[in-house]
Amino acid sequence: MAADELSTEELEAIERKYDPEMAFRSTGPILAVVVSIALVAMTTYHFYASGFGLIRELLHRGIHISFVLGLVFILFSAKKTHSLEVLPRKWYRFDGVPLYDLAFAFAAVAAALYLPLLPPEIVAERVGNPSSFDVVMGTVLLFLTLEAARRSIGPTLPMIAIIFILFALFGPLAPGALKHGGTSWLGLINHLYMTNQGIYGIAIGVMAQYVFLFIVFGVLATRIGLGQLFIDIAMVIAGRYAGGPAKVAIFSSAFMGTISGSSIANTVTTGALTIPAMKKAGYPKHFAGAVEATASTGGQITPPILGAAAFIMVEYLEIPLRDILAAALFPALLHYFGIFIMVHLEAKKLGLKGMDKKDLPKTLVVLRQHWLSIIPLIILVYLILTGRTPDFAAVYGIIACVVVGFLNPVNRLNIKDLWHALSMGAKNTLAVGAAAATVGVVVGVVTLTGVGFRLGYVVVQTATDLGTVIGSIWPMSFFTVTQWALFFSLILIAVACILMGAGIPTTATYIILVAVAAPALAVLGVEPIVAHFFVFDYGVLADITPPVALAAYAAAGIAGSNPFKTGNTAFRLGSAKVIVPCVFVYSPALLLVTDGFTWAAFSITLLGAMIGIAGIGIAFSGYLIAPMKKWQRWWVGLVSLLFVAPGLLTMAIGMALVTPVLLLQVRDARRVRLEGKV
Repeated sequence: MAADELSTEELEAIERKYDPEMAFRSTGPILAVVVSIALVAMTTYHFYASGFGLIRELLHRGIHISFVLGLVFILFSAKKTHSLEVLPRKWYRFDGVPLYDLAFAFAAVAAALYLPLLPPEIVAERVGNPSSFDVVMGTVLLFLTLEAARRSIGPTLPMIAIIFILFALFGPLAPGALKHGGTSWLGLINHLYMTNQGIYGIAIGVMAQYVFLFIVFGVLATRIGLGQLFIDIAMVIAGRYAGGPAKVAIFSSAFMGTISGSSIANTVTTGALTIPAMKKAGYPKHFAGAVEATASTGGQITPPILGAAAFIMVEYLEIPLRDILAAALFPALLHYFGIFIMVHLEAKKLGLKGMDKKDLPKTLVVLRQHWLSIIPLIILVYLILTGRTPDFAAVYGIIACVVVGFLNPVNRLNIKDLWHALSMGAKNTLAVGAAAATVGVVVGVVTLTGVGFRLGYVVVQTATDLGTVIGSIWPMSFFTVTQWALFFSLILIAVACILMGAGIPTTATYIILVAVAAPALAVLGVEPIVAHFFVFDYGVLADITPPVALAAYAAAGIAGSNPFKTGNTAFRLGSAKVIVPCVFVYSPALLLVTDGFTWAAFSITLLGAMIGIAGIGIAFSGYLIAPMKKWQRWWVGLVSLLFVAPGLLTMAIGMALVTPVLLLQVRDARRVRLEGKV
């Protein structure tokens, strides 16, 4: 192993350190066996329920929550630790787990299953008039859900949920438009526990029905060699060009994003190879880490998995998954295009070469060794595109993974490997399951109080007031008050997405903020699917936005660079992505499935977005074909903003304004060549 490469154990330690969802504690041998059996049982149950079973909705969600919460209290300690060392034996611990955690686990399972196991007619009778025991069990489940989320993803989301709970209880004390009549504890528990509008709501339903299976599919697909195939193909495609290792990082992360919706897992998986290679090629350490982090973050917006957001959108928007994936395709490609531009320009500026031919894999060898591993992904995508439900596609994708795994001579599965993969698949869903249940609390308060529409009104009103003020300074003949209101609404919502996404998972950010953004943007004439993607895309940016840029910090751990400097560079590399959501708000044709779509509008939008992104990349890099002066960078950057609302007129104006800088670049490049000859 090279000096700058990290062992598997070191990479896992970095992932545990920077990804709270992977900070599992170690247990003794007895509980390790029990937990392993429970995890495989969880996977087996979900596989059966989604593929072949007919289980009542409430019961299915209750079983899912019981598995999640019970295992969270065993596998996540109350106090954060990144060590896998088994704690010394004490009277209050059993196999390394405190007895109170075991009690919490049993209580959570009992509270989660109590209501779903009651006859449906009894549950229907008690909605609106819960018994005292119903309230007790609902209270237990509510508090244990918040604690499970705190342990597995951190304190931010539970704190937000608590604020919403207090808002529901003390509504008469809320200021201005947020004021409402309030509710009692009984009324709150009735809504959050007895109905499907709270803990047992859409968020946990989507996790149980779809997301769980897709996470298991990703684990199995990686295990049978698909991840290695992606990395090798990326090296074949991009390795020999200028700055090859960085371009390999982009392509491999994009490919890995098709089966992994986790920014940090993607960073660690592909970064173990690409970051040392980038450093060896001559890239600064912080830049190497930033490239990998930014590219890996794109995995959350890359079809067909999109983290969990795609499946939430299916439920909210009531449109087929294939339409969601079609809408996500070009924003994802533009994200990678923006990184590619900056990486290429940085390589040219530093004079970096491609990788040696002897270090690159042979195309035919790669395909011969790993071609079988692509079959499950092809089956999955084919079933989705032909209109099959996501769970149906995932079930048969998993079956294909197992079959290929047992047949493939290169990455052959045995029973032990399969058991481990099924166990890890379930393990990787625990934190997102706890987050989904907690998001259900927030969404429940929103539906109970109507605060989503109230906050939407506040956003629109604030944006309108700002537009009126700016309009009094800027000539109103250029823009109407409504146009200013839309512009400032987008800014306010984008900032809220980035700030909230800094502390909670992307999917949770999306679910919470879309409750505000969708009503606000609908008032301003924005289509629902556009509003949903706008919120989602900005929430993803939090993984590379300091001060809580977890993907960038994980990459810094591999690169041995300064985390904050790596985070700042990652945000710079991802800055082009900042304009993409605004582009499809002003020109929804980029999402392919919006109302009034035409290929002409799509072509103009895509071309304009690419020019704008390239311009921002040039401005940040300070190089096109020769080094740029500071005023030239500022000029190109500002002109690039014209392409936020692409159109033939704005594109023509933008190109006319940037042409002088392009001519100066040609002159400077010629001068550099002549000086080099002399």
